[in-house]
Amino acid sequence: MMNNLLATAHPYIVQYGYGALFGVLFAESFGLPLPGETFLVAASFLAVQGQLNIWFVGLTAWAAAVLGDNVGYAIGRFGGRRLVARHGARVGISAERLNKAERFFAHYGPEIVIAARFFPVLRQLNGIAAGSAGMSWKRFVFYNALGGLLWVGAWSTGVYYFGHQIEVWLLRVHTAELWLAGALALTLLAAAAYWAISKRSRSRR
Repeated sequence: MMNNLLATAHPYIVQYGYGALFGVLFAESFGLPLPGETFLVAASFLAVQGQLNIWFVGLTAWAAAVLGDNVGYAIGRFGGRRLVARHGARVGISAERLNKAERFFAHYGPEIVIAARFFPVLRQLNGIAAGSAGMSWKRFVFYNALGGLLWVGAWSTGVYYFGHQIEVWLLRVHTAELWLAGALALTLLAAAAYWAISKRSRSRR
């Protein structure tokens, strides 16, 4: 597993250094399907070998993640909602459903912004969703910076201090992520079902 990570990221990091780490994480954070987590783990492992500085790895990754998410927020805030409202019905996202989703995000926004950083798809769309839902920028910046700090800290320091035991650790973390993703999905589905049933009950009275 670690050999695959290094094989993917090593040539770019060797050639472009911290710039490669920054570029990949920055672009991934505003929606592009790039292997940001892979680059962070690989860069941290190279720091174990003395080829990079772990503090610079952490600072670079955190700055890239926060700035990239803010670009995503701007996309969602200033253009994303209009595009979704105009074309979303083609993929089953009506204006009514969009409004419901935005109200749900407005209620649970901080938790979603923090947790999204740990899940691949949510990590890419979290800024766009926050901007589209109308979450205030100051609030988003705070929780996004906190989520980025927790994510970067968990991966970089975990890889750095676990060293050669990292393969077992990575396997456990990825397994935990799958369970957490499933639990989050079930929670969201249960909340949506409860809300729909409550609304239907009220409308019948």
